[in-house]
Amino acid sequence: MTAKVQILPRVAIRSIGGGLLMMALFTMMWTEIAQGGLQKHDHHIVLIMFSTFSLLFVVYGIAIFLAANRFPKFTSESDVAEGKNMTKRFGIIFGIEGTAIPVVSVILVLIGLPQYTLSAIALIIGLHFYPMAKVFDRKVDYYVATWTCLVAIGSIFMTAGKNYSQTFTLTILGIGVALATSTYGFYMLFTGYNYIKKQ
Repeated sequence: MTAKVQILPRVAIRSIGGGLLMMALFTMMWTEIAQGGLQKHDHHIVLIMFSTFSLLFVVYGIAIFLAANRFPKFTSESDVAEGKNMTKRFGIIFGIEGTAIPVVSVILVLIGLPQYTLSAIALIIGLHFYPMAKVFDRKVDYYVATWTCLVAIGSIFMTAGKNYSQTFTLTILGIGVALATSTYGFYMLFTGYNYIKKQ
């Protein structure tokens, strides 16, 4: 295990740092959605909790990104080839996700169902983690994917059933997805920290 950590290329470490910054952003985005539903009835507890998580992700993300300079710039030719292949597959998945979100959002608005937009976006985000698990060979992606999809589907049923207010549904959706992005963030945080500690 130690040998594997020592030969990690600089770009891999930087990607962890960059990923943490992304999780900080996404966590705050979904926290804001939850806050819109809560309408300050929680005395900002949710905002404070997820803001703290996001701040940790930013601090550690920057630290990990800077510490990447201690790692080798290049690895073996096979590792470089695999890295390019992973980047290509990631780009395809990210491209599909980035296209699906606005397309589905516009379609929902055009057919008169804008109330399902955020739930649909959450479902797309959840689904994109499944192929990501294959690309990066990480089990955590399956858990994050399943949780996010369940939260999204649950919010869709809540909206369709009309037994809950839209604000309550947004609260559940926002908190649920923020928990997913926070889980992913902490996974990256501890993974990056362990790589740097053993370098």
